Amino acid sequence: MSRLRFSCIALLACLLPQGVFASDKIKVVASFSILGDIVKEVGGERIELTTLVGPGGSVHQYEPTPDAIKAVGNADLVIVNGINYENWMGRLVVSSGYSGQVVVAAKDITPLSVNDKLDMDPHAWHSVSNVKVYVANIRDALIEMDRRNSAKYKENAERFTEHLNTLEGWIKAEIAQVDESKRAVITAHNAFQYFGRYYGVRILSVGGTTHDSVPSAAELARLSDIMRRDQIRAIFLENAGDNSLAKQMQQDTGAVIGGTLYSDSLSSPTGPAPTYIAMMRYNVGKLVEGMEQNGPLSASATSTMKIPDDATVISIP
Repeated sequence: MSRLRFSCIALLACLLPQGVFASDKIKVVASFSILGDIVKEVGGERIELTTLVGPGGSVHQYEPTPDAIKAVGNADLVIVNGINYENWMGRLVVSSGYSGQVVVAAKDITPLSVNDKLDMDPHAWHSVSNVKVYVANIRDALIEMDRRNSAKYKENAERFTEHLNTLEGWIKAEIAQVDESKRAVITAHNAFQYFGRYYGVRILSVGGTTHDSVPSAAELARLSDIMRRDQIRAIFLENAGDNSLAKQMQQDTGAVIGGTLYSDSLSSPTGPAPTYIAMMRYNVGKLVEGMEQNGPLSASATSTMKIPDDATVISIP
């Protein structure tokens, strides 16, 4: 190698950030499959993505593996949902030796309360408006890590946001076709409050915000009474977690199974919900079919179900 060529290569190495060259990809770890798909849309070909909890998996029941510890330890960037969703991530970061930034995708989103104790609901991605915030936070984190490719991250984020705008309009149009007196569903666990609050659907759940939350006999009896009183006829199962209580409720009340929703996880690539947008479209289709089977709800049930005019998170009063 000539002295001049060597000098040019050395000069280029000095001009680039240490350890980063134009051909290098950013090693990104995302905590679960829905978030991973959003990260992939923003990062595109510039990132090498590892998703810890894959399709069909439950973050609530996840136990980090040696491969996960290795992936986090080798990462340039770790991205989580936040709102106390990945309670195991702190231990995983420590055990892996990772010392980089942990990006909270749900940063700046006002979380909903799920009970009188003001426990926060982490399932913010069921509002498309919230996912636009995820996109902006992920874009900014990638730009900070890889400023030379900032234009590409901005372009990817803008394109995906346009797709999200289209999705949001479609969801509102689909829900609007259902009479307000029928807009209520029963889900296996309490994962769809953001969807209900933003799109004007009354969401009741058999279980709590985690898959292993067990309701009391009194709570189940109250839910049965509400279903009969308000003629809510469809109970929805979920693709991850235990559906036994939901199935028992269906048998006890004579309701029907409205289908399986994707709440905390995407499907496999060959399933009906391999991406975030496909998941939302699939879930909405099933929910609309289920709501159309309802009888008219009571006046008290419909009085608080109003679709907000702006695209913001609505906090529980």
